[in-house]
Amino acid sequence: MRTLVIDSATEACSVALFEGGTLLAGDFRVLGRGHAEALVPMIAALPARGQAQRIAVSLGPGSFTGLRVGLAAARALALAWGAELVGYPTLALIAAQVIAERNGDGVTVCMTGGHGEWFVQDFGADAAALGDLASLAPDQAAARAGRALVAGTQAEALVRLRGSGEAIAALPDARRFALLPSQAITPDTALIYGRPPDARLPEAAR
Repeated sequence: MRTLVIDSATEACSVALFEGGTLLAGDFRVLGRGHAEALVPMIAALPARGQAQRIAVSLGPGSFTGLRVGLAAARALALAWGAELVGYPTLALIAAQVIAERNGDGVTVCMTGGHGEWFVQDFGADAAALGDLASLAPDQAAARAGRALVAGTQAEALVRLRGSGEAIAALPDARRFALLPSQAITPDTALIYGRPPDARLPEAAR
């Protein structure tokens, strides 16, 4: 099965086209902003303009705008091509990338969240999640982190705050999608925001 992978959850934007588990082509760019303008041309530059029987998209947590851009593109292409649509957690891909390069008992992934908080989650040596995702203040995230190896955009800050461990700066890369454990891929494409919404409807409007 040919799979198009879209990841625009963070400051990085990446796409990849796989035949089975073999990477055919891909692109990875650290944009900061501008995912909406860059994503479709990146897909169009892939072989066969990225057309595939399955589309996998990062569900977050991450940038609200980036997540919406990625999911909207994935849904539109799945509808146009009659393709299967699946999703995967952003932190799981980072964990799989790092574990593939390192031997050990797993990794804690720590990424920039909203309102000064960090997204943090532990993963085992098989890249399977060991607990739920949490959005925490930095000191709470450092206390929660259960692995000596820490990866992500806030890895260095967490290791420094905790006073121990090894940090690896990392961003999700769609070209490494084949490293994900199968249990991380889901047909449920509800976005993972990692924290409750800041605004709530009044009780009378619900």
